[in-house]
Amino acid sequence: MTIETPQSETPKPSALRRIRLLLWGVVAIAAVVSGVLWFQQRSTAPTAAEKGYASAFGGAFDMIDQNGKTVTDQTLRGKPYAIFFGFTRCPDVCPTTLSRMAALRKQLGPDGDKFNIVFVSVDPQYDKPKDIGSYVTLFNTPIIGLTGSDAQIARIVKAFKVYYAKVPVEGGDYTVDHTASVFLMDKDGQFVATIDHKESQTVALDKLKRLI
Repeated sequence: MTIETPQSETPKPSALRRIRLLLWGVVAIAAVVSGVLWFQQRSTAPTAAEKGYASAFGGAFDMIDQNGKTVTDQTLRGKPYAIFFGFTRCPDVCPTTLSRMAALRKQLGPDGDKFNIVFVSVDPQYDKPKDIGSYVTLFNTPIIGLTGSDAQIARIVKAFKVYYAKVPVEGGDYTVDHTASVFLMDKDGQFVATIDHKESQTVALDKLKRLI
């Protein structure tokens, strides 16, 4: 007795065509999804204006720069800027962040001159204009250093919603805890984005390119 082995039917031409169309549809959808994800990653983040956060950070302030001159929020307008809050005796985050900003500016080449770097001291007791001046020169890039009275500093940190607090240490001295993010502001003084100290250099550089 002969046992016949069941054999699968060969799909008809119309069925093959439907299968091919289905497969191409899946490929097309995958390509679109991949493209959207790639764009989102390259964009790093929508601008604050796009998200409705443009007025979330920033506002009126007046400070004193390293040359003893008054600098206000209006003074800084006309050119985008990256503003960071810290203090000159900061042992780690401040020098690391300012060194990083200097390196990013260098990576941008000629475009690095299209934005300002601003460093605001939250330690008015110790950081006078001359101290700020000596400090910012250590980073070998133009930095606008700002300090002021307790009232002036209270005003600017309130505008940028920055946290800072004195922390006593041994020997009667103190250190200062503070927000570690860099705020990116456009030429009109509107908030655009932040650079977090944990973000990669690539992401930070892309944000600066979008800023300028």
